[in-house]
Amino acid sequence: MTRWAPDAASRLHEAALELFLEQGFAATTVPQIAERAGLTTRSFFRHYADKREVLFVGEDELPAVVARVVDEADPSLPTMAVIHDGLRRVVLPRLELYRDELLRRWSIVRTDEALRERELRKLAIIHDVATEAFARRGLPPLEAQVAGRLAVAVYDMTLEWWLAGGAEAPLADILADVVRVVSATAHPPA
Repeated sequence: MTRWAPDAASRLHEAALELFLEQGFAATTVPQIAERAGLTTRSFFRHYADKREVLFVGEDELPAVVARVVDEADPSLPTMAVIHDGLRRVVLPRLELYRDELLRRWSIVRTDEALRERELRKLAIIHDVATEAFARRGLPPLEAQVAGRLAVAVYDMTLEWWLAGGAEAPLADILADVVRVVSATAHPPA
C-alpha cells in the first residue's frame, strides 16, 4: 500500500463510488474502498469521516452559494425571478459540470434510506439559508419562509427530473418547466 499519494482523495472517491454501485452502499466497507484505491484504511479516514462523506463531499458549499445568489440579486426582481435567475446563472452550471458524478451519486443515494435522510437534511439547511437571505431582502417572515421553500422545491425538482432522465435534457429547459409549473400552480387562471 502506498504511504502517500497526491491523488489519494480522488482515488478513494472513485473507488467508493465504484463499489457502492457494484455491491450497494450498505455492503461496502471502508477497508474495501481503501483496498480498491490502493491505500490504507487510515488514509481513508484522513480524507473522510466515514463512507457517507464520500457522497456528500463539497455539498457544504451549496448553502453559501444560495445565500450569495439571493443577497446579490437585483432588488427589483420578484421572488420567483430571483430563484429562477439564481439557479440558472449560478447553480445549474455547477450541476452540469458534475453531471456524471451526480448521476452515479443519485443512483446510490436513492437506494439507501439513511442517505436519503441525509439528503433531506441538506435541503433543510438550504431552506434555512434561503429563508434568511430572503428575509435580508426585506420579505416578511412568512413570505421569506415560503420563498425559501420554493427555492428548495424548484432546485430539488429540477435536479430530480434531470437525473431521472439520465441528465440528457438541457438542465435550463427543465428548470424553466419547473418554474412555469410552480408559477401556474401559484397563480391559476381565473
